[in-house]
Parts: sequence; C-alpha cells; structure tokens
Amino acid sequence: MSDKQKPAKSRNNARARSRSAARLAAVQALFQHEMENTPIAPLLHEFHQHRLGSTIDDESFDDATYADAEVDFFDDLVRGTISRIADVDAAVSEKLSANWNLTRLDKTLKAVLRVGCYELMARSDVPTPAVISEYVEVAKAFDATREAGFINGVLDAIAHEVRG
Repeated sequence: MSDKQKPAKSRNNARARSRSAARLAAVQALFQHEMENTPIAPLLHEFHQHRLGSTIDDESFDDATYADAEVDFFDDLVRGTISRIADVDAAVSEKLSANWNLTRLDKTLKAVLRVGCYELMARSDVPTPAVISEYVEVAKAFDATREAGFINGVLDAIAHEVRG
C-alpha cells in the first residue's frame, strides 16, 4: 500500500513519528557538533549514513533500529540551528535567570533548548504546543525528566516572544 493509499490518520501518525525521530537526532547532532566541532556536511553525512533509520549495532539494544526520521526536517533543524546560533543563543540566554547562562547548562540540555528555539523561530508551520511538548519528550529520552519543566518554561517564554 503506497502512502497515498493509507488513511490520512495513519499518514499523519507516521509523519509525527518521523519528525519526532528527526528532532531527537537533531539534538544528538547538535551535541556532537558542540563536543567535536564537526563541520556540518560530514555531520549530516554521518547521520544520514549511520543513524537515521539504521540498525543499532550494540548488544544492549537487541537489534533495535533508529526510527526513520524525516531527513529534510532533520537537515533543516541542524543546519538552521547552527547557522542561526547567535540568534538562538541570545533568545535562550534572555529567558534564563540572571545567575544562569548557557555555559552553565548541561550540553544535552543546551542542545535541546537550541534546536527547540530554532524550530519556534523558523518553523511556523509547526504548532507551538507541538514544538514544546516534543522537546520535553526529547529531554526525557536523554533521562532529563527533572529538567522537563525547565525546558517547557524556557521554550514557552521564547514562543511568546517569537510567535506572539
């Protein structure tokens, strides 16, 4: 059955899952970019070839597979966040309390906030509540459940500013 023949709800669920996977992978890519200063082209190539929809070669995963991610969406999140990093960092920093700054944040948390902020700034096609809840879930995937409320608050404040 082709995608066009599938019921609309099934297609929408599949798209939502592929976008969720793209967000998770984008946060991983941003984390790697910050840790290793990997240039964008090789970074995207690595994710396209070895992570997006690939089998995980690790016994602890029992032949698990990375979820298929919407590649164009993933690419936009990664390229866009990196190309607008100064604007993104300024928007995030502005929403942190006076005694906090980006350098004090855990690198994973920083990557989640950066990609989420970029999506709020540049992807008006995605509803605000969807963006915020998706990045709260991404944080939970990285075992940052305690920080979920923090992420929700920061992204909500950014959304009010950039989306009105």
